[in-house]
Formats: sequence, structure tokens, C-alpha cells
Amino acid sequence: MERSLSMEIVRVTEAAALSSARWMGRGVKDEADDAATTAMRSVFDTIPMRGTVVIGEGEMDEAPMLYIGEKLGTGDGPGVDVAVDPLEGTDIVAQGSWNALSVIAIADRGSLLHAPDMYMDKIAVGPEAVGKIDINAPVIENLKAVAKAKNKDIEDIVATVLDRPRHAKLIQEIRNSGARIKLIPAGDVAAAINTAFDDTGVDILLGSGGAPEGVLAAAALKCLGGEIQGKLLPSNNEEIARCHEMGITDLDKVFYMDDFCSGDDAIFAATGVTDGELLKGVQFKGSNATTSTVVMRAKSGTVRFIEGKHSLQKKPNLVMQP
Repeated sequence: MERSLSMEIVRVTEAAALSSARWMGRGVKDEADDAATTAMRSVFDTIPMRGTVVIGEGEMDEAPMLYIGEKLGTGDGPGVDVAVDPLEGTDIVAQGSWNALSVIAIADRGSLLHAPDMYMDKIAVGPEAVGKIDINAPVIENLKAVAKAKNKDIEDIVATVLDRPRHAKLIQEIRNSGARIKLIPAGDVAAAINTAFDDTGVDILLGSGGAPEGVLAAAALKCLGGEIQGKLLPSNNEEIARCHEMGITDLDKVFYMDDFCSGDDAIFAATGVTDGELLKGVQFKGSNATTSTVVMRAKSGTVRFIEGKHSLQKKPNLVMQP
């Protein structure tokens, strides 16, 4: 995979972030998502690659663009799997809350899990706790293991959990252990990434969220030296059938890093749409806008933070004009 693709996909996430950020706090999540998707798709046409969407906006009959199986790029260059979430946190943007991102992961063709659109139980940690967690172990045991790995008291461990009624028992278990909790309204890709950066104050991600988001998080954590484990949670016969189509007959199967993202290389980029612990959101300043992006590559272990300044006069189609 060409290393130059790292900077190319930054242009894509920046465009999606710029386009969707104008909708921040306006209470209309679909418009924000459409803006991000349209901008992302248009810039993909300029990228020298032969990409195929494996994680996207849905099946072809559900999404007009960035659908699963869609071909992206100029048709020249390396063949790659592409996983996208043009706007991770549509509700976040609509409400003007924290940690909305525009996200892309790419890897050599055949490397990324074609995860079905259903819930997945997840556990994710940063580099210090790799090999110390077990999604089948009790919550208290995983919290103790992370505390030991990070040389912390369990009372100093912070677990991130999506604020959902389904997590009531999990939240109580974490509290009973003495650990602390950061409840988030959405955005568990950002939450998983945050476990790999000490400055975010997050040590572990627990709970269920979308399986496609698990693949994006895995690509990022592969670059960062972290770890995620997951178990699909089919809720009806249709979703069970989807699992069987994937060759998964054991519904208790644990997905490990190499299941999510095989091979030795992956590239991941995320641009902040709204402010978060790791990235600042898009800031509009007269005829200019600024973006904050993290881009990383697994093969080299390189992590770059890129601050971009954009002329809105020269990129009028990337943002909704006021």
C-alpha cells in the first residue's frame, strides 16, 4: 500500500468535516450526514487507488453513495479495502456536542472484516494493556487487569461507555468496582481511539455499539498498538442469517485484532467535526476554516497530527454557505 495514501485520505476526511460542521447544533442530523457523505465521495474520485467500500453507508439499495461494494478512486494505484464513516456522531453534530469525527480506514484488499450492520459487544484498550483483557471475563477482572498494566489503582481507571439503557447493568458493575465512568451520547470510534492516548484520560472502552464501527476502531488501534475484541450480538433471525452468511455459526465467536484487520498494514485518518478530547472541531473564521486531523499508519507506527487552514473562497462547494 502506498504511503502517500496517508495524506490523500486526510484530504477526504477534511472535506467531509468541513462540509458537515456548518450543521453543528442545528438539530438536523440527516442533513449533516448527507453533507459529509457527498463531500467525502467527491474527493475520493481524485485519489490514485482502486478502492472498494467494505464498511460504508449501507447496502447499494440503502445508500446512494459510499455503499458497500462501491468502487472508489481514479482506478490507478493499489487495490485497497475502504471503511468509512463520513460523520461518526450524527446526533452529536445535531446537538452541538463532543467528539464527532469524519473517519476513514484503508488496508490491503481482503484485509478488513466485512462486518454486518448489527450490534457488537466490545472491549478496547491502549498499548499498555494489550494482551491483558478478555471480553469473556467479568468486568471487574478486566478493570483490575488494566489497572495493573497501567500501574494505577482501580479507582483511577476511567471506562468509557455509551449512555444507553442496555448498559445499566454494565454501568453498575463498573461503579461497584470503584472505577470511574465517562458516559458518552455517541461516538464509540472516538472513544476506542482515546484509550491509546494518555492525555484523553480514558483507559478502557466497554459495552455494545455498531459492528462496523468496531472495524474502524480496530484499524486505528492497529496503528496505535492497542487492542479491541468483539462479539456480534444478533437480535433477530435476519441478523442471525447474516452471521451464517459470513460463515459464523458460533455466535459466541470472539473477534480479535487480526479478525478485524489482518495483514501488517492499515492507514487511518480522522478529522474532528466538533471538539473532543483528542481533536478540535472545525473552526470557521471569516473566509477561512481550520481543521484538526490525526492520521496514522500501522506498518511504520507513525502518528501525525495535522492542523489545516482552508480558504472557503477557494473551496466553496465543501461547506454549506451561511
